[in-house]
Amino acid sequence: MAYAAGVDVGSTQTKAVVINEDRNIVARALTDTGANVMRAAVSAFEEALRAGGIREEEVEYVVGTGYGRYKVTFGNTQVTEISCHGRGAVQMFPATRTVVDMGGQDTKAISVSPDGEILDFCMNDKCAAGTGRFLGAASSALDIPLEELGPTALRGQRPVKISTTCTVFAETEILSWLGKGKKIEDILLGVHKSIARRSAGLLRRVGIHDEVTFTGGVARNVAMIETLNEQLGLRVNVSEESHFMGALGAALFGLDHILASRVPAGERWEQ
Repeated sequence: MAYAAGVDVGSTQTKAVVINEDRNIVARALTDTGANVMRAAVSAFEEALRAGGIREEEVEYVVGTGYGRYKVTFGNTQVTEISCHGRGAVQMFPATRTVVDMGGQDTKAISVSPDGEILDFCMNDKCAAGTGRFLGAASSALDIPLEELGPTALRGQRPVKISTTCTVFAETEILSWLGKGKKIEDILLGVHKSIARRSAGLLRRVGIHDEVTFTGGVARNVAMIETLNEQLGLRVNVSEESHFMGALGAALFGLDHILASRVPAGERWEQ
């Protein structure tokens, strides 16, 4: 049994996934990226191998993706995170036609074909107001751990309107609402609704077709899921693997290479 691996080096966290020839995830790992991107890639990969009880020599092909994909120096090739998230989303939810990938530094809206090929995409590359970084600013301003933001926001009943489009000024606006006596849960609900509105705007630019799959680290935030559902008028696909979707897609591209290499050259030509 051969294995393929994908290592997704994000701005805040690095993910590694190992799959078998049946395209099933057999191991995964998550670590903070930190300042040493190359070390984070190695650590995530080695941790995944340990978790799956897999020897490194059993992994025939490794694909790097994410903003630090070129730091996956032990990998065989690199593939963009947009392609990997699209491929991973369709593998996990076959009816997916639109993907929203919300990470630490940017949010991407992606339109995909039935086989996971990228048809169109756009991203908020000019502003971090619709990303995990914006949630990080809220976490800092309110002194609440990131993992508690979602549950706290869902307790809100009167969301405030967050008008800033810049993460730099987010803390100032949040503190201003606190000074006006607004409840923390109402402020956080307002923050989540602001991000959801911006994300929905991106998705409409590529077209919201059939099923929408939510990928990236922010997909673990329950309030972000609910506010996105509200904005889109549907229920987005989310799974325990949503955070690992880019690494899964990278591993699938690696498996493609493994399987293609087993086909005799003559047969590949005929196809």
